[in-house]
Amino acid sequence: MKKLEKSKLSGGKTVQISGSKSISNRLLILESLFSNIKIGNLSNSQDTQLLKKALSEDTEVVDIHHAGTAMRFLTSYYSIQEGKTTILTGSGRMKERPIKNLVSALRDLGVEIEYMENEGFPPLKIKGRKITQTSVNVPANISSQFITSLLLVAGKLENGLEINLVGEVTSRSYIEMTLDILTKFGIQSSFEGNIIKVEPFTDNNSEAVHYEVESDWSSASYFYSICALGRETIHLKSFYKESTQGDSAIANIYEKFFGIKTTFSEDEHKLTLEPQPDFSFPEKIILDMNDCPDIAQTLCVTAAALKIPFDISGLGTLRVKETDRLLALYNELKKLGTETEITDLTIKSISFGEPENNISIKTYQDHRMAMSFAPFSLIKEINIEDEDVVEKSYPAFWKDLESILTH
Repeated sequence: MKKLEKSKLSGGKTVQISGSKSISNRLLILESLFSNIKIGNLSNSQDTQLLKKALSEDTEVVDIHHAGTAMRFLTSYYSIQEGKTTILTGSGRMKERPIKNLVSALRDLGVEIEYMENEGFPPLKIKGRKITQTSVNVPANISSQFITSLLLVAGKLENGLEINLVGEVTSRSYIEMTLDILTKFGIQSSFEGNIIKVEPFTDNNSEAVHYEVESDWSSASYFYSICALGRETIHLKSFYKESTQGDSAIANIYEKFFGIKTTFSEDEHKLTLEPQPDFSFPEKIILDMNDCPDIAQTLCVTAAALKIPFDISGLGTLRVKETDRLLALYNELKKLGTETEITDLTIKSISFGEPENNISIKTYQDHRMAMSFAPFSLIKEINIEDEDVVEKSYPAFWKDLESILTH
């Protein structure tokens, strides 16, 4: 249990955030497949360390625990390891997270994959093979990590790969981030309409490309929330103005709805978060977060703390994350005095009341629940259950939080 006393934000402090988990995990797969990549500022998250460990070991059974990204990326990775059979498993919750759409796509490409327990869910038995088929149809509204999983191995296929996204694309920005990374390492691709094409990588003799991983924008989101509630300046490192991370949308969202202006220092790769004086908060926040669902929890807690009505859509993927994040928000926002209504795609506020006494937030084994609710300590003392869950993406979170707050 992490007890957070009611605090104030100490202005002008700087926080150095670890490399992006999303980018780091993509790079680790590419580094293992190709020899021309050197990575700097790798994420220190538990998910990234689990993926790195899995890629370095030559074992038949690979257990990635709670690491959903690793489960998805490794499913495609082991599918192209010719002659190798791998059993890919994880925690109890991981065995409840659907992976059928990715497995179906790989089966369509000729890979032999068996569900070892329940149809459509891990653990998987994967028999790696050489893929020669050149195209596959994939539902467009599935997790972008399924699509990225295929994209990361596509350049290793002798004929490349064409992916036809059927329907409306979800989380397009994450797909574009993956393609941008591929381009940096000489893997040619295109994304026109709903068709993604990746060419086979041929320049195996090229010099190693060094990739310095940008810090994680979803981790930055919690400090935007703190800034919005504490109304003091915060500096964050290391970030880039032209970021390919979808969660960089947090800068525009928090400027529009909470008056937090972001200034970039190119030479120091530093963000300055500065509350605008005399900012008029909106009567209501109406927002489609289809391209950045991972920061929805942060936004909801900020709005609840400030008692600003909200109606957030585009959240279909939140049901199948570390927990059912929409249900978790519904349950825990009540403790802050906020009643909400949820569907499979949306969450909206219904009413605002007074927070409970002795607030204790359940985290549901979800790192983002812990970190998104922590800024509420600027309003009232709050307890966060199972505080170690932050190690999944941001092990230094509590230390960094304490460095900018005063009691």
